[in-house]
Amino acid sequence: QVQLVESGGGLVQPGGSLRLSCAASGIIFSAYVMGWYRQAPGKQRDLVATISSGGSTNYADSVKGRFTSSRDNDKNTLYLQMNSLEPGDTAVYYCYARGTEAYWGQGTQVTVSS
Repeated sequence: QVQLVESGGGLVQPGGSLRLSCAASGIIFSAYVMGWYRQAPGKQRDLVATISSGGSTNYADSVKGRFTSSRDNDKNTLYLQMNSLEPGDTAVYYCYARGTEAYWGQGTQVTVSS
């Protein structure tokens, strides 16, 4: 059974930082392209970042320079370091795994507000 479990979300003030984690099980983690998506209320789910099995990353323009995605293939864990957070970053953040099949986590809420 495949599981992607996100953690690390919460409430943070503008300008603050959060680090999200996604613990994967049931897949050969190192073989999967991993990613982060987010969905704000009333909006579509948008790509935030992807990271290849080798560690190459791509980011949405809106988060470039502020967010960093990384992975630890030994721990089967994906990370998203989010700095200089803005109210517009408020959303549910989802972990995504793409290989022979695609899988989603359940999401973790990030709220940026003063």
